[in-house]
Amino acid sequence: MLTGRVNAPEINTEYGWLNTDRSWSIKDFEGKIVLLDFWTFGCINCQHIVPDLKRLEEEFSDMLVVVGVHSAKFDAEKQNETIRQAIRKFGIEHPVVNDADYKIWDQYGVRAWPTIVLIDPNGKVIGQHAGEGVYDTVQPYIRKLQEEFKEVLHHEPVHFHVEQPAQTTLHFPSKLICDAEGNIYLSDSGHNRILKLDQQGQVLEVIGSGEQGFGNGSYTAATFYEPHGLALHGSILYIADAKNNAIRKVNLEHKTVETAAGTGELGYYFLDDKLDEPVNPNSPWDLLIYGNSMFIANAGNHQILRMDLETESVYRFAGSGREALTDGPLREAAFNQPSGLANNGPVLYVADAEASAIRTVNTETGMVLTPLGRGLFDFGDIDGDTDDALLQHCVGVENIDSDVYIADTYNGKIKVLDLQRRRVRTLTDGLHEPNDLMFLNGQLWVTSTNSHQLFTVDITTGEKQEVVVRL
Repeated sequence: MLTGRVNAPEINTEYGWLNTDRSWSIKDFEGKIVLLDFWTFGCINCQHIVPDLKRLEEEFSDMLVVVGVHSAKFDAEKQNETIRQAIRKFGIEHPVVNDADYKIWDQYGVRAWPTIVLIDPNGKVIGQHAGEGVYDTVQPYIRKLQEEFKEVLHHEPVHFHVEQPAQTTLHFPSKLICDAEGNIYLSDSGHNRILKLDQQGQVLEVIGSGEQGFGNGSYTAATFYEPHGLALHGSILYIADAKNNAIRKVNLEHKTVETAAGTGELGYYFLDDKLDEPVNPNSPWDLLIYGNSMFIANAGNHQILRMDLETESVYRFAGSGREALTDGPLREAAFNQPSGLANNGPVLYVADAEASAIRTVNTETGMVLTPLGRGLFDFGDIDGDTDDALLQHCVGVENIDSDVYIADTYNGKIKVLDLQRRRVRTLTDGLHEPNDLMFLNGQLWVTSTNSHQLFTVDITTGEKQEVVVRL
Protein backbone atom coordinates (compact mmCIF):
# COMPACT_ATOMS: atom_id res chain seq x y z
CA MET A 1 0.00 0.00 0.00
CA LEU A 2 1.13 3.55 -0.75
CA THR A 3 -0.98 5.21 1.94
CA GLY A 4 1.02 7.97 3.65
CA ARG A 5 1.46 8.05 7.41
CA VAL A 6 2.24 11.73 8.04
CA ASN A 7 -0.21 14.59 7.58
CA ALA A 8 1.01 17.01 4.91
CA PRO A 9 1.94 20.36 6.52
CA GLU A 10 -0.07 23.35 5.34
CA ILE A 11 1.19 25.38 2.39
CA ASN A 12 0.07 28.95 3.09
CA THR A 13 2.62 31.70 3.79
CA GLU A 14 2.43 35.41 4.58
CA TYR A 15 4.01 36.16 1.18
CA GLY A 16 0.98 35.06 -0.78
CA TRP A 17 0.05 33.20 -3.94
CA LEU A 18 0.66 33.79 -7.63
CA ASN A 19 -0.95 32.51 -10.82
CA THR A 20 -4.26 32.16 -9.01
CA ASP A 21 -6.96 34.46 -7.63
CA ARG A 22 -7.04 32.94 -4.15
CA SER A 23 -4.98 31.11 -1.54
CA TRP A 24 -5.14 27.34 -1.17
CA SER A 25 -4.69 24.78 1.59
CA ILE A 26 -4.01 21.05 1.60
CA LYS A 27 -7.60 20.54 2.80
CA ASP A 28 -8.88 22.25 -0.37
CA PHE A 29 -7.41 19.36 -2.36
CA GLU A 30 -9.02 16.52 -0.44
CA GLY A 31 -9.80 13.75 -2.89
CA LYS A 32 -6.97 14.81 -5.21
CA ILE A 33 -3.41 13.55 -5.64
CA VAL A 34 -1.17 16.56 -4.93
CA LEU A 35 2.35 17.15 -6.21
CA LEU A 36 4.33 19.98 -4.59
CA ASP A 37 7.22 21.33 -6.68
CA PHE A 38 9.87 23.09 -4.58
CA TRP A 39 11.81 25.34 -6.95
CA THR A 40 13.71 28.60 -7.39
CA PHE A 41 13.43 30.26 -10.76
CA GLY A 42 17.11 30.82 -11.59
CA CYS A 43 17.95 27.13 -11.13
CA ILE A 44 18.41 25.38 -14.46
CA ASN A 45 17.53 21.98 -12.96
CA CYS A 46 14.21 23.44 -11.78
CA GLN A 47 13.57 24.64 -15.32
CA HIS A 48 14.41 21.20 -16.70
CA ILE A 49 11.50 19.54 -14.89
CA VAL A 50 8.83 21.97 -16.14
CA PRO A 51 8.05 19.75 -19.19
CA ASP A 52 7.76 16.72 -16.87
CA LEU A 53 5.28 18.56 -14.67
CA LYS A 54 3.24 19.64 -17.69
CA ARG A 55 3.19 16.09 -18.98
CA LEU A 56 1.89 14.79 -15.63
CA GLU A 57 -0.70 17.58 -15.44
CA GLU A 58 -2.02 16.66 -18.88
CA GLU A 59 -1.98 12.91 -18.32
CA PHE A 60 -3.77 13.09 -14.96
CA SER A 61 -5.75 16.30 -15.46
CA ASP A 62 -8.83 14.99 -13.64
CA MET A 63 -7.10 13.80 -10.46
CA LEU A 64 -3.69 15.51 -10.04
CA VAL A 65 -3.07 18.98 -8.65
CA VAL A 66 0.41 20.50 -9.01
CA VAL A 67 1.37 23.36 -6.70
CA GLY A 68 4.64 25.25 -7.04
CA VAL A 69 6.40 26.16 -3.80
CA HIS A 70 8.90 28.88 -4.67
CA SER A 71 11.66 28.75 -2.05
CA ALA A 72 14.11 31.34 -3.37
CA LYS A 73 17.88 31.05 -3.38
CA PHE A 74 18.68 34.66 -4.34
CA ASP A 75 17.26 37.77 -2.69
CA ALA A 76 15.86 38.97 -6.02
CA GLU A 77 13.93 35.70 -6.36
CA LYS A 78 11.91 36.39 -3.21
CA GLN A 79 9.82 39.18 -4.74
CA ASN A 80 6.33 38.36 -5.99
CA GLU A 81 6.85 40.35 -9.19
CA THR A 82 10.03 38.51 -10.22
CA ILE A 83 8.39 35.16 -9.47
CA ARG A 84 5.38 36.25 -11.55
CA GLN A 85 7.67 37.03 -14.49
CA ALA A 86 9.32 33.61 -14.18
CA ILE A 87 5.91 31.91 -14.16
CA ARG A 88 5.09 33.68 -17.43
CA LYS A 89 8.51 32.99 -18.92
CA PHE A 90 8.28 29.24 -18.29
CA GLY A 91 4.59 28.89 -19.15
CA ILE A 92 3.60 27.52 -15.73
CA GLU A 93 -0.14 26.90 -15.47
CA HIS A 94 -0.54 25.93 -11.82
CA PRO A 95 -0.63 28.07 -8.65
CA VAL A 96 2.61 29.03 -6.93
CA VAL A 97 3.02 30.00 -3.29
CA ASN A 98 5.89 32.31 -2.31
CA ASP A 99 7.89 30.52 0.38
CA ALA A 100 10.38 33.38 0.81
CA ASP A 101 11.26 32.49 4.41
CA TYR A 102 11.60 28.71 3.77
CA LYS A 103 8.78 27.93 6.18
CA ILE A 104 7.17 25.31 3.93
CA TRP A 105 10.60 24.07 2.79
CA ASP A 106 11.58 23.37 6.41
CA GLN A 107 8.26 21.77 7.34
CA TYR A 108 8.63 19.29 4.49
CA GLY A 109 12.32 18.63 5.19
CA VAL A 110 13.42 19.70 1.71
CA ARG A 111 17.17 20.03 1.14
CA ALA A 112 17.71 20.71 -2.58
CA TRP A 113 16.23 22.30 -5.71
CA PRO A 114 14.20 20.91 -7.32
CA THR A 115 12.37 18.57 -4.96
CA ILE A 116 8.87 17.22 -5.50
CA VAL A 117 6.60 15.88 -2.75
CA LEU A 118 3.68 13.54 -3.47
CA ILE A 119 0.57 13.70 -1.25
CA ASP A 120 -2.28 11.20 -1.32
CA PRO A 121 -6.02 12.09 -1.55
CA ASN A 122 -6.32 11.89 2.25
CA GLY A 123 -3.69 14.61 2.70
CA LYS A 124 -0.89 12.24 3.76
CA VAL A 125 2.70 12.54 2.48
CA ILE A 126 3.76 9.59 0.29
CA GLY A 127 7.38 10.66 -0.22
CA GLN A 128 9.71 13.06 -2.01
CA HIS A 129 12.19 13.04 -4.88
CA ALA A 130 15.07 15.48 -5.40
CA GLY A 131 16.54 16.26 -8.81
CA GLU A 132 15.47 15.73 -12.39
CA GLY A 133 13.80 12.72 -14.02
CA VAL A 134 10.50 13.58 -12.35
CA TYR A 135 8.10 12.04 -14.87
CA ASP A 136 9.65 8.58 -14.92
CA THR A 137 9.99 8.56 -11.13
CA VAL A 138 6.56 9.85 -10.19
CA GLN A 139 4.21 8.56 -12.89
CA PRO A 140 4.15 4.93 -11.62
CA TYR A 141 3.31 6.13 -8.10
CA ILE A 142 0.44 8.25 -9.38
CA ARG A 143 -0.87 5.19 -11.24
CA LYS A 144 -0.78 3.18 -8.01
CA LEU A 145 -2.53 5.95 -6.08
CA GLN A 146 -5.13 6.15 -8.81
CA GLU A 147 -5.94 2.47 -8.28
CA GLU A 148 -5.77 2.42 -4.47
CA PHE A 149 -7.89 5.55 -4.00
CA LYS A 150 -10.34 5.03 -6.87
CA GLU A 151 -13.29 5.11 -4.45
CA VAL A 152 -12.43 8.52 -2.99
CA LEU A 153 -10.76 10.34 -5.90
CA HIS A 154 -12.49 13.48 -7.13
CA HIS A 155 -12.37 13.67 -10.92
CA GLU A 156 -13.54 17.24 -11.42
CA PRO A 157 -10.51 19.36 -12.51
CA VAL A 158 -9.57 22.31 -10.30
CA HIS A 159 -9.42 25.64 -12.14
CA PHE A 160 -6.86 28.18 -10.96
CA HIS A 161 -7.51 31.37 -12.94
CA VAL A 162 -4.02 31.42 -14.48
CA GLU A 163 -2.68 34.93 -15.20
CA GLN A 164 -2.24 35.88 -18.85
CA PRO A 165 0.69 38.12 -19.88
CA ALA A 166 0.16 41.36 -21.77
CA GLN A 167 1.10 41.32 -25.44
CA THR A 168 4.35 43.17 -26.24
CA THR A 169 6.52 43.34 -29.35
CA LEU A 170 9.40 41.72 -27.46
CA HIS A 171 8.75 38.97 -24.94
CA PHE A 172 11.68 38.19 -22.64
CA PRO A 173 14.42 39.27 -25.08
CA SER A 174 17.78 37.72 -24.23
CA LYS A 175 21.02 37.48 -26.26
CA LEU A 176 22.11 39.71 -29.14
CA ILE A 177 24.92 40.10 -31.68
CA CYS A 178 25.58 42.29 -34.73
CA ASP A 179 26.75 41.61 -38.26
CA ALA A 180 29.38 43.44 -40.33
CA GLU A 181 26.78 45.93 -41.59
CA GLY A 182 25.72 46.87 -38.08
CA ASN A 183 22.42 45.02 -38.15
CA ILE A 184 21.41 43.35 -34.89
CA TYR A 185 20.21 39.81 -34.32
CA LEU A 186 18.15 39.47 -31.15
CA SER A 187 16.74 36.36 -29.47
CA ASP A 188 13.12 37.16 -28.70
CA SER A 189 13.10 34.13 -26.44
CA GLY A 190 9.56 34.38 -25.08
CA HIS A 191 8.24 34.48 -28.63
CA ASN A 192 10.52 31.58 -29.70
CA ARG A 193 12.01 33.52 -32.57
CA ILE A 194 15.03 35.54 -33.70
CA LEU A 195 14.65 39.11 -34.94
CA LYS A 196 16.98 40.94 -37.31
CA LEU A 197 16.85 44.68 -36.58
CA ASP A 198 18.43 47.86 -37.82
CA GLN A 199 19.90 50.25 -35.27
CA GLN A 200 16.67 52.25 -35.16
CA GLY A 201 14.77 49.18 -33.95
CA GLN A 202 12.99 48.37 -37.20
CA VAL A 203 12.54 44.63 -37.67
CA LEU A 204 14.04 43.57 -41.00
CA GLU A 205 13.47 39.82 -40.76
CA VAL A 206 11.83 37.31 -38.44
CA ILE A 207 13.36 33.85 -38.06
CA GLY A 208 10.87 31.35 -36.68
CA SER A 209 7.10 31.01 -36.70
CA GLY A 210 6.81 31.99 -33.04
CA GLU A 211 5.36 28.62 -32.08
CA GLN A 212 7.16 26.53 -29.47
CA GLY A 213 8.69 23.48 -31.13
CA PHE A 214 11.73 21.81 -32.67
CA GLY A 215 11.06 22.03 -36.37
CA ASN A 216 13.40 22.86 -39.25
CA GLY A 217 12.55 24.53 -42.55
CA SER A 218 11.90 28.03 -43.81
CA TYR A 219 11.90 31.11 -41.60
CA THR A 220 8.11 30.99 -41.34
CA ALA A 221 7.96 27.24 -40.68
CA ALA A 222 10.88 26.71 -38.28
CA THR A 223 10.20 26.50 -34.55
CA PHE A 224 12.35 27.05 -31.46
CA TYR A 225 11.96 26.62 -27.70
CA GLU A 226 13.40 29.56 -25.77
CA PRO A 227 16.38 30.48 -27.99
CA HIS A 228 19.23 32.44 -26.39
CA GLY A 229 22.86 32.69 -27.53
CA LEU A 230 23.77 33.69 -31.09
CA ALA A 231 26.96 33.51 -33.19
CA LEU A 232 27.68 34.50 -36.79
CA HIS A 233 30.04 32.52 -39.01
CA GLY A 234 29.98 33.90 -42.54
CA SER A 235 26.45 33.46 -43.85
CA ILE A 236 25.55 31.05 -41.05
CA LEU A 237 23.82 32.14 -37.85
CA TYR A 238 24.12 29.64 -35.00
CA ILE A 239 21.48 29.68 -32.26
CA ALA A 240 21.62 28.19 -28.78
CA ASP A 241 18.11 26.73 -28.74
CA ALA A 242 18.21 26.33 -24.98
CA LYS A 243 15.11 24.35 -24.06
CA ASN A 244 15.51 22.11 -27.12
CA ASN A 245 19.05 21.30 -25.94
CA ALA A 246 20.27 21.99 -29.45
CA ILE A 247 22.41 24.23 -31.62
CA ARG A 248 20.37 25.41 -34.58
CA LYS A 249 21.88 26.61 -37.84
CA VAL A 250 20.37 29.37 -39.99
CA ASN A 251 21.48 29.77 -43.60
CA LEU A 252 21.03 33.52 -44.04
CA GLU A 253 21.30 33.29 -47.84
CA HIS A 254 18.77 30.50 -48.35
CA LYS A 255 16.65 31.58 -45.37
CA THR A 256 16.41 28.10 -43.91
CA VAL A 257 16.85 26.60 -40.44
CA GLU A 258 18.53 23.28 -39.67
CA THR A 259 19.77 21.51 -36.55
CA ALA A 260 23.55 21.42 -36.22
CA ALA A 261 23.78 19.53 -32.91
CA GLY A 262 21.45 18.03 -30.34
CA THR A 263 18.46 15.70 -30.42
CA GLY A 264 16.18 17.48 -27.97
CA GLU A 265 17.27 15.22 -25.11
CA LEU A 266 19.29 16.45 -22.13
CA GLY A 267 22.93 15.32 -22.43
CA TYR A 268 24.76 14.46 -19.20
CA TYR A 269 28.48 13.73 -18.78
CA PHE A 270 30.63 14.11 -15.70
CA LEU A 271 34.28 13.76 -14.72
CA ASP A 272 35.80 11.33 -17.27
CA ASP A 273 32.62 10.61 -19.24
CA LYS A 274 32.74 11.19 -23.01
CA LEU A 275 35.89 13.29 -22.88
CA ASP A 276 36.91 12.92 -26.52
CA GLU A 277 33.69 11.96 -28.22
CA PRO A 278 30.76 14.04 -29.49
CA VAL A 279 28.16 15.06 -26.91
CA ASN A 280 24.72 16.66 -26.99
CA PRO A 281 24.26 20.16 -25.51
CA ASN A 282 22.33 20.58 -22.26
CA SER A 283 20.45 23.89 -22.05
CA PRO A 284 23.03 25.81 -24.14
CA TRP A 285 22.77 29.47 -23.12
CA ASP A 286 25.38 31.43 -25.06
CA LEU A 287 27.73 31.03 -28.03
CA LEU A 288 31.07 32.55 -29.02
CA ILE A 289 33.23 31.90 -32.08
CA TYR A 290 37.02 32.08 -31.82
CA GLY A 291 39.17 30.66 -34.57
CA ASN A 292 37.74 27.42 -35.94
CA SER A 293 35.78 26.69 -32.79
CA MET A 294 32.48 27.80 -31.38
CA PHE A 295 32.34 27.75 -27.59
CA ILE A 296 29.05 26.95 -25.88
CA ALA A 297 28.01 27.99 -22.38
CA ASN A 298 26.41 24.67 -21.47
CA ALA A 299 24.33 25.90 -18.53
CA GLY A 300 22.48 22.65 -17.87
CA ASN A 301 25.59 20.58 -17.26
CA HIS A 302 27.83 23.33 -15.81
CA GLN A 303 30.43 23.16 -18.57
CA ILE A 304 31.90 24.93 -21.58
CA LEU A 305 31.59 22.90 -24.77
CA ARG A 306 33.41 23.37 -28.08
CA MET A 307 31.94 22.88 -31.55
CA ASP A 308 34.36 22.15 -34.39
CA LEU A 309 33.02 24.49 -37.06
CA GLU A 310 34.23 22.22 -39.88
CA THR A 311 32.50 19.05 -38.67
CA GLU A 312 29.88 20.67 -36.37
CA SER A 313 30.63 18.00 -33.79
CA VAL A 314 30.38 19.17 -30.18
CA TYR A 315 32.90 18.13 -27.54
CA ARG A 316 33.51 18.77 -23.87
CA PHE A 317 36.04 21.56 -23.34
CA ALA A 318 36.08 22.88 -19.77
CA GLY A 319 34.39 21.79 -16.58
CA SER A 320 34.00 18.51 -14.73
CA GLY A 321 30.21 18.70 -14.65
CA ARG A 322 30.14 19.29 -10.91
CA GLU A 323 28.42 22.51 -9.82
CA ALA A 324 31.17 24.32 -7.91
CA LEU A 325 33.52 27.28 -8.08
CA THR A 326 36.77 25.42 -8.76
CA ASP A 327 39.74 26.83 -10.68
CA GLY A 328 42.47 24.84 -12.39
CA PRO A 329 43.08 22.88 -15.61
CA LEU A 330 40.18 22.66 -18.06
CA ARG A 331 38.96 19.21 -17.08
CA GLU A 332 39.37 19.71 -13.32
CA ALA A 333 37.71 23.13 -13.10
CA ALA A 334 34.03 23.43 -12.24
CA PHE A 335 31.35 25.97 -13.21
CA ASN A 336 27.93 27.00 -11.93
CA GLN A 337 25.38 27.31 -14.73
CA PRO A 338 27.57 29.30 -17.18
CA SER A 339 25.24 31.63 -19.09
CA GLY A 340 27.28 34.29 -20.92
CA LEU A 341 30.45 34.40 -23.03
CA ALA A 342 32.84 37.07 -24.32
CA ASN A 343 36.51 37.02 -25.23
CA ASN A 344 39.71 39.00 -25.55
CA GLY A 345 41.74 36.89 -27.97
CA PRO A 346 42.32 33.43 -26.50
CA VAL A 347 40.83 34.35 -23.11
CA LEU A 348 37.13 33.60 -22.69
CA TYR A 349 35.10 35.49 -20.09
CA VAL A 350 32.26 33.48 -18.59
CA ALA A 351 29.26 34.79 -16.66
CA ASP A 352 28.97 31.96 -14.14
CA ALA A 353 25.42 32.70 -13.04
CA GLU A 354 24.72 30.54 -9.99
CA ALA A 355 28.03 31.52 -8.36
CA SER A 356 27.50 35.20 -9.27
CA ALA A 357 31.04 35.05 -10.66
CA ILE A 358 33.13 36.04 -13.67
CA ARG A 359 35.46 33.27 -14.78
CA THR A 360 38.25 33.23 -17.35
CA VAL A 361 39.14 30.29 -19.59
CA ASN A 362 42.49 30.58 -21.35
CA THR A 363 42.17 28.48 -24.50
CA GLU A 364 45.96 28.46 -24.95
CA THR A 365 47.19 27.61 -21.44
CA GLY A 366 44.15 25.50 -20.56
CA MET A 367 43.57 27.18 -17.21
CA VAL A 368 40.35 28.41 -15.58
CA LEU A 369 40.52 31.29 -13.07
CA THR A 370 38.06 33.47 -11.13
CA PRO A 371 38.79 37.21 -11.19
CA LEU A 372 35.46 37.96 -9.47
CA GLY A 373 33.27 35.74 -7.29
CA ARG A 374 33.49 33.50 -4.23
CA GLY A 375 31.00 30.65 -4.33
CA LEU A 376 27.52 29.29 -4.89
CA PHE A 377 25.95 31.15 -1.96
CA ASP A 378 28.06 34.32 -2.00
CA PHE A 379 26.08 37.06 -3.70
CA GLY A 380 25.00 40.64 -3.17
CA ASP A 381 25.30 44.12 -4.63
CA ILE A 382 28.69 45.55 -3.63
CA ASP A 383 31.13 47.58 -5.74
CA GLY A 384 34.82 48.16 -5.00
CA ASP A 385 37.86 45.92 -4.83
CA THR A 386 37.33 42.48 -6.37
CA ASP A 387 38.01 40.86 -2.98
CA ASP A 388 34.94 42.65 -1.61
CA ALA A 389 32.67 43.12 -4.63
CA LEU A 390 29.55 40.98 -5.08
CA LEU A 391 27.19 40.32 -7.99
CA GLN A 392 23.81 38.56 -8.03
CA HIS A 393 23.21 35.92 -10.71
CA CYS A 394 25.03 37.55 -13.65
CA VAL A 395 24.20 36.07 -17.07
CA GLY A 396 25.84 38.37 -19.65
CA VAL A 397 29.36 39.70 -20.37
CA GLU A 398 31.12 41.89 -22.92
CA ASN A 399 34.79 42.79 -23.19
CA ILE A 400 36.12 46.24 -24.14
CA ASP A 401 39.91 46.62 -23.79
CA SER A 402 40.78 45.70 -20.18
CA ASP A 403 37.22 46.12 -18.92
CA VAL A 404 34.60 43.40 -18.62
CA TYR A 405 31.03 44.74 -18.77
CA ILE A 406 28.61 42.59 -16.80
CA ALA A 407 24.86 42.13 -16.97
CA ASP A 408 24.39 41.87 -13.19
CA THR A 409 21.02 40.34 -13.83
CA TYR A 410 19.30 40.02 -10.46
CA ASN A 411 20.62 43.41 -9.31
CA GLY A 412 19.16 45.05 -12.42
CA LYS A 413 22.48 46.74 -13.20
CA ILE A 414 25.33 46.92 -15.66
CA LYS A 415 28.65 46.71 -13.82
CA VAL A 416 32.21 47.12 -15.02
CA LEU A 417 35.10 44.93 -13.89
CA ASP A 418 38.40 46.80 -14.39
CA LEU A 419 40.86 43.93 -14.71
CA GLN A 420 43.94 46.14 -14.37
CA ARG A 421 42.83 47.91 -11.19
CA ARG A 422 40.89 44.88 -9.91
CA ARG A 423 37.86 46.98 -9.12
CA VAL A 424 34.12 46.82 -9.83
CA ARG A 425 31.80 49.79 -10.40
CA THR A 426 28.19 50.28 -11.41
CA LEU A 427 27.66 51.88 -14.83
CA THR A 428 23.85 52.00 -14.82
CA ASP A 429 20.87 50.59 -12.94
CA GLY A 430 17.09 50.49 -13.20
CA LEU A 431 17.02 47.55 -15.61
CA HIS A 432 14.80 44.50 -15.19
CA GLU A 433 16.94 41.38 -15.34
CA PRO A 434 19.42 42.53 -18.01
CA ASN A 435 20.43 39.43 -19.91
CA ASP A 436 23.06 40.46 -22.43
CA LEU A 437 25.18 43.37 -23.61
CA MET A 438 26.95 44.14 -26.86
CA PHE A 439 29.36 46.93 -27.83
CA LEU A 440 28.36 48.61 -31.10
CA ASN A 441 29.17 52.09 -32.43
CA GLY A 442 30.59 53.30 -29.12
CA GLN A 443 27.55 52.22 -27.08
CA LEU A 444 26.42 49.22 -25.14
CA TRP A 445 23.24 47.56 -26.34
CA VAL A 446 21.45 45.85 -23.46
CA THR A 447 18.41 43.58 -23.24
CA SER A 448 16.15 44.27 -20.24
CA THR A 449 14.48 40.90 -20.24
CA ASN A 450 11.67 41.25 -17.73
CA SER A 451 10.55 44.66 -19.01
CA HIS A 452 10.64 43.32 -22.60
CA GLN A 453 12.89 46.19 -23.77
CA LEU A 454 16.11 46.94 -25.62
CA PHE A 455 18.35 49.83 -24.50
CA THR A 456 21.52 51.60 -25.51
CA VAL A 457 23.82 52.70 -22.68
CA ASP A 458 26.49 55.38 -22.86
CA ILE A 459 29.68 53.72 -21.59
CA THR A 460 30.94 57.01 -20.12
CA THR A 461 27.86 58.41 -18.40
CA GLY A 462 25.74 55.28 -17.98
CA GLU A 463 22.76 57.11 -19.53
CA LYS A 464 20.36 54.66 -21.11
CA GLN A 465 17.88 55.15 -23.92
CA GLU A 466 15.25 52.73 -25.12
CA VAL A 467 15.38 51.43 -28.69
CA VAL A 468 11.74 50.86 -29.55
CA VAL A 469 11.45 47.67 -31.59
CA ARG A 470 8.92 47.92 -34.43
CA LEU A 471 7.62 45.05 -36.52
